Amino acid sequence: MHCPFCGTHDTKVTDSRLVAEGDQVRRRRQCVACGERFTTYETAELVMPRVVKGDGSRETFDETKLRAGMLRALEKRPVSAESIEAAVERIRQTLRARGEREIHARDIGEEVMHALKRLDQVAYIRFASVYRRFQDIDEFRAEIDRLSQEPTFRPDEPRD
Repeated sequence: MHCPFCGTHDTKVTDSRLVAEGDQVRRRRQCVACGERFTTYETAELVMPRVVKGDGSRETFDETKLRAGMLRALEKRPVSAESIEAAVERIRQTLRARGEREIHARDIGEEVMHALKRLDQVAYIRFASVYRRFQDIDEFRAEIDRLSQEPTFRPDEPRD
């Protein structure tokens, strides 16, 4: 690590501690040349797969878009912010755990639908109606019938 004061590349670590619930390492360093002390923070860079859109274009994974889509479906529904954030994090972990460099947008949509089904059935139907492009009331009815025949999930249950 180079010294931000004199630019020397020779620094020593005087103290290391875990911060941010263990997701980050805080290091106190001292420059060997000028003696100045400074702090650095180290985090793991976890690269998310690129998203392959329906038209074949590719873009970087955007957690903001994921959260916004879920929030739109969950608007005015009795679901806590903590439950939503936990679901977003589970989806991110699931996508990252696949170990693939690219993932199709439809796969992300399926993960979102699964998460919404566990969080709130009304939000699930809202999202599914847009995601699957329901054309008429019969498609709504068929999805609601399918949903009513499945066992209900609790948000804290592990996924099959």
